[in-house]
Amino acid sequence: MRYTFSTLTFSLLLLLPFTFVIQPLRAQELYRPEQDLGELFEQVQLQHVFPDSKTFPDAVPLAPPKQILEAYQQQKNQRGFSLEAFVKEYFQMPPQPATGFTTDTSLSVTQHIERLWPILTREPGADGGSLIPLPKKYIVPGGRFREIYYWDSFFTMLGLQASGETELIQSMVDNFTHLINTTGHIPNGNRTYYLSRSQPPFYALMLRVLAQQKGREVLKTYAPALRKEYDFWMDGSEQLSAANSTHRRVVRMPDGSILNRYWDDQPEPRPESYREDVELAQESGRNPEEVYRNIRAAAESGWDFSSRWFADAQNLGTIHTTDIIPVDLNALLYHVELTLQEMSVLNGNRTEAREFERRAKARRDALLKYNWSDEADFFYDYDFVKGTTTNIPSLAAVYPLYFCMVKKKQADAVVQKLEEDFLQPGGLVTTLHRTGQQWDAPNGWAPLQWMSIQALRNYKHDKLADTIAQRWMELNEAVFQNTGKLMEKYNVTDISLQAGGGEYPNQDGFGWTNGVLLKLISLNPQLQEEVLQEVEMQE
Repeated sequence: MRYTFSTLTFSLLLLLPFTFVIQPLRAQELYRPEQDLGELFEQVQLQHVFPDSKTFPDAVPLAPPKQILEAYQQQKNQRGFSLEAFVKEYFQMPPQPATGFTTDTSLSVTQHIERLWPILTREPGADGGSLIPLPKKYIVPGGRFREIYYWDSFFTMLGLQASGETELIQSMVDNFTHLINTTGHIPNGNRTYYLSRSQPPFYALMLRVLAQQKGREVLKTYAPALRKEYDFWMDGSEQLSAANSTHRRVVRMPDGSILNRYWDDQPEPRPESYREDVELAQESGRNPEEVYRNIRAAAESGWDFSSRWFADAQNLGTIHTTDIIPVDLNALLYHVELTLQEMSVLNGNRTEAREFERRAKARRDALLKYNWSDEADFFYDYDFVKGTTTNIPSLAAVYPLYFCMVKKKQADAVVQKLEEDFLQPGGLVTTLHRTGQQWDAPNGWAPLQWMSIQALRNYKHDKLADTIAQRWMELNEAVFQNTGKLMEKYNVTDISLQAGGGEYPNQDGFGWTNGVLLKLISLNPQLQEEVLQEVEMQE
């Protein structure tokens, strides 16, 4: 009989009211391949049984893990034993991206994306593997990414908003609320191996999208969940002191202000990249736990991986994410604090509203003090161990402009650097460093194009915003016309080449690319006409 962890239990729960479903999950009920399979998991990953290290953690056991391990111990030393054959006997491999979906390039890209939404939609429930069950429908990015991802989902929701898919937006918000209420935070994705970390805190921005569709009063409903997420990010902040200046994701700065960093509670190889992490730790010559912690913290940032996190700005082996105060993370948390302030006003709690307003102002002042470089007229991440900015330019610098945290003079200086250094034929490049990592040059990513375009519009730099939007839309459209695909990332420097770098091939599907492109088209119909004319001329 096929073994499914808690599938029946959860299926029965789904028949009950939503308020009952969100009772806390018991960790022992969840299948954790890296823990439950022990030596077997380690050997499958280190022996490179599958080309993609994510395959085995996503596979579904066909018997209880204890029974599988007993069989492995009995058979592993027998003549002719095949680890690959054993795994395929005892596990159901995760589904491949092939869905029977056929691209029709005679359709517009808008029609293509709207045909893709059902293909990328997953139904609630469990599969018996490492997937954490969710109570409602959700969108996955596509390709090897078979589960929901935290920050991806905000940008996907922008496209759902343009498509009028309000109820699907509601479902995804409710799923993230469910994760906050059952796990204490929003994990990187709904896999058990992602539980030790989160991703950039975009939940408050998701609530803004929902409020645009359903009215501002909806914010009151989600105030308790947003407060829980905020408490997760701020855990330990009240115990910090000059002698004890860090705890998990919070850092006490020399002036006593509190800022945040990325973190992960488990200094171990990532299950979904186990072999890669072990090999990197060995090659680095550093304490393996230190490497694993910083690798995982960078995965929490969503920028996995980038020169932003490297001590020498070039090599992954020098990664030191947990030493860094990221400009984007703290801008996002500033917005969380302002949203909690607004929620407090809506709920009639003026005292609490004043407190969150105070916290937001303190964070803004600290970010401007530590992350702004007067010399470069630009925002950088801050290395609090060295006591200086990292001076590694990246598009994270647009986040304070997106949230209107700066005065026009500072904004204009950031915009000037974007135009002079980051603007490329296909849009904005992520960083100015070429390291072979996917979150560096020559790659551009949909979420960062969106944040940058909106940041520019906030400060009336509409001409440059239009230029970036048009170049990005043209690149997306041209690749779609040539391949029938929308990609996870793009080479914006040489638009004749595909994007590359990182731990896996470029994926298509693709949730946040679809979302941002559809939203840009809906906001810029005239630009879209010009884009189509330009692409036709190129052909």
